[in-house]
Amino acid sequence: MKPAPFTYHRAHSVAEAVALLAELGDEAKILAGGLSLVPMMNFRLARPAALVDVSRIEGLSYLRAGAAGELRVGALTTHRTVEISRDPVVLRDFGVLPRSARWIGHYPIRSRGTFGGSIAHADPASEWCLLAVLLDAQVVLTGPDGPRTVPAAGFFEGYYSTAAAPDEMITEIRFPAPARRAVLTEFAPRQGDFAVVAAAVSADIADGVCRHGRVVLGGVGPLPVEVDAVPLAGQPATAETWRAMGEHAARQIDPPDDTHGDAEFRRRLTATLVCRALAEACHPGRDDG
Repeated sequence: MKPAPFTYHRAHSVAEAVALLAELGDEAKILAGGLSLVPMMNFRLARPAALVDVSRIEGLSYLRAGAAGELRVGALTTHRTVEISRDPVVLRDFGVLPRSARWIGHYPIRSRGTFGGSIAHADPASEWCLLAVLLDAQVVLTGPDGPRTVPAAGFFEGYYSTAAAPDEMITEIRFPAPARRAVLTEFAPRQGDFAVVAAAVSADIADGVCRHGRVVLGGVGPLPVEVDAVPLAGQPATAETWRAMGEHAARQIDPPDDTHGDAEFRRRLTATLVCRALAEACHPGRDDG
């Protein structure tokens, strides 16, 4: 199918993009990589009256490690740029990002799709959305009144719904602290498909004991779901602990039924994936292929 009629505008700076968004109103959409928006337009699931193309704005594609241990990701940074990063700080402190990029679609999608676009699209199974919540990321939005920062946990409001105003655009995502034992894994019917269930975890493990951990799930509700991971605290870093946490996580969710599986199927996937991710977190940087 073809999209409904729309007007096209190309912005050459953040200020110009914001001005266009303010002028065009809430019927306008930002076009970055276009890997999510354009298919939705072709199926007429989205009918924006106008597109503001921000793909040519310079200075929004970068991975920058800060002095205080934070990592800053420019909104127009492609998934592929993250995947192939060889920055020693990224690999040491935020290796979960390059490792997780492999789960995103296929090579053409990773080469064109953008980090900020994925966050803005707010798919509840999106790898970057899950990791943004898990790692307490801050989403930087720029609008007519300048930039403001929103915690990722409060940025996602529901299916494809966020706290961004119609006249704001994402310009940066900030990860405040290293996450050397963070892991994301997922299940999809085919390589490159959207995840039926995804699990992102982090763990603080010392002397064979898990001092605390976090678990965020995707594909089990309208937005990334952080489940109670208190039972991990003080437990031995063993397969039995990981299995118990997987079962505990599965009991906390109320996933939907759809063509990919019913709620019980998603609960069983959740238990398996959480267990698997926590086991992998014991060996950060390991590539299971």
